[in-house]
Amino acid sequence: MFALYITHPQVHIDPSVPVPEWGLSVVGAARAKTAASRPWAGELGLIVSSGERKAIETAEILATASDAKVEIIEAMHENDRSATGFLAPFEFEKAADWFFAHPHESFKGWERAIDAQARIVLHVEAVLSRHNQHTPIAFVGHGGVGTLLKCHVEGKPIARQGDQPAGGGNLFCFDLAKRAISCDWTPMEDWQGWA
Repeated sequence: MFALYITHPQVHIDPSVPVPEWGLSVVGAARAKTAASRPWAGELGLIVSSGERKAIETAEILATASDAKVEIIEAMHENDRSATGFLAPFEFEKAADWFFAHPHESFKGWERAIDAQARIVLHVEAVLSRHNQHTPIAFVGHGGVGTLLKCHVEGKPIARQGDQPAGGGNLFCFDLAKRAISCDWTPMEDWQGWA
């Protein structure tokens, strides 16, 4: 059976609002609704979300397709970047490049990549240890920690080459029994389901 890691799609960016409180944009919400109309969404038995508003909104939209419970785990948040506050897109991309290239160091006070990876892996594995392996599950969160989780599942070093395409709203799939990636980053509304 399968597990999905799904990143929230496009958000309404407002530099005056703390990033964890950003919600989905009209485009992001529409993409999540399209994904919820796909057959795989109806198969989900549990959806686990970070506590950030954009992830919760995505999880709740996906949950409309099934009777899946949405469980919130605050500690599945994005890598902590509060030390620098909001960065304009160009500056953010440069900072993200540095973050992935130097996983054992902190970018201007950011949580280190190695620590963010350990945190997301710990919480995903804790959920999976109590989850029925015959029931599809989705984790809804963020691109940075999603990439770090994917690197771990693949047994590869931390690197941005494993990052999702720009814009968010992508997923990767892995086999619950084998913990092996079966689908690389794919737009959430385009995934055809577990083969």
